[in-house]
Amino acid sequence: MKNTHSSRFSAPSGGHHRAGGSGQAPCKVLRLGRVKASIWENAAEDRPFYNVKFTRTYVDEQKQFKDSDSFGRDELLLLAKLADLAHTFVCDQAAAQARPTESAA
Repeated sequence: MKNTHSSRFSAPSGGHHRAGGSGQAPCKVLRLGRVKASIWENAAEDRPFYNVKFTRTYVDEQKQFKDSDSFGRDELLLLAKLADLAHTFVCDQAAAQARPTESAA
C-alpha cells in the first residue's frame, strides 16, 4: 500500500479537534491505506508533548467519509506500523528540541 505523509490535515466538518476546542489541525498526519495517525502537539511547562489518535476511514451508506477507532484483522499490522512511524516522529521532534541552537554558539 502507498505510504502518504502530510504535515497538515484539514478536518472535515464534525472532524477532529484538539482537546479544549481550539480547532487546530494536527502537527502531522501519517497514512497507510485507510488507516491514519494524527499527531497532536501540546505544551506543558515550556516543553511540548505529543498525543496520537489512530483512525480508520470508511465510506458510509450515504457515501460520506467517516472515521472509526475500530480496526479489523487486516488493519492491525498497518496500525502497528503507523504506531512505529508516529513514535519515530515524536522522538525526532524531542531530539530536535534538545539540540542547542546554532545561534547560541
